[in-house]
Amino acid sequence: MTANFNIDSLLPPEMAIKAETVGLNKANAPARYLFVLAILAGAFIALGAMFATIAFSGSIPITAADGSKVFTTTLPYGVTRLLGGLVFSLGLILVIVGGAELFTGNVLIVMAWASHKVSTRRLLRNWGLVYAGNFVGGLLTAALVFLSDHYLNGSGVIGLTALNIANSKASLTFLPAVASGILCNGLVCLAVWLTYSARSTTDKILAIVFPITAFVAAGFEHSVANMYFLPFGLLIKAFAPGSFWELIGKTAADYNQLTWEAFFLKNLLPVTIGNIIGGGVLVAAVYWVAYLWKSKKS
Repeated sequence: MTANFNIDSLLPPEMAIKAETVGLNKANAPARYLFVLAILAGAFIALGAMFATIAFSGSIPITAADGSKVFTTTLPYGVTRLLGGLVFSLGLILVIVGGAELFTGNVLIVMAWASHKVSTRRLLRNWGLVYAGNFVGGLLTAALVFLSDHYLNGSGVIGLTALNIANSKASLTFLPAVASGILCNGLVCLAVWLTYSARSTTDKILAIVFPITAFVAAGFEHSVANMYFLPFGLLIKAFAPGSFWELIGKTAADYNQLTWEAFFLKNLLPVTIGNIIGGGVLVAAVYWVAYLWKSKKS
């Protein structure tokens, strides 16, 4: 007897059925399992964010005639953003291939919920546990990276880039932050959706890279990535020694928008709302209507 072995990718109707099954399993998973794997996912996305910060640091420090530090960009803006997006893909690759629970990807559980296979309580239970675990993983990774003195690399340019990223994210207004979150998780959930068609690890990686590169290059807002970007910037602002500030020619006062309050209220809250809308409506609901909705009319 010969076994059937199919290397063809799944077609969208089959992907929708798989999304339902995956959502059902995630919604019914034990709390400890979800929380531990969510911590891992938060750490994985943080590692992608750390990698992207390095790629975004496309500048070199030059001492000006007056003795001040000037950072000169060595690559065009678009190229730097492209590189940052490519390396940030590491985060979702680790989540999907390594196995972890990511809040933004789990928004796709909406497909199983819309089919009445998952209750609202189970949906919110999963999101709450995974969101909390992602936050712990992102925060712990930010603290560990800070303690490693990583921000001092490149004559302080890594720390300068991290501060600029965090300060920019903390300065968002509500509506742009929501809209950016919608666009971001539309692309993230499309990446996860595409992996449902995959038959191999290579398929999964290729499915992930381009949507993730696109959202990062465009500067859209990802709530879990921001659980690393902003705490890392806040730690540098609060605890970096005076020698670091002299190195980059800045002071902590130059980053007055960067506060814990701004992190939670001006970034994390609206971006999370946007991420739910982007993944839950633009991807999950649309594909559910296309492939899983069954009319009650005969």
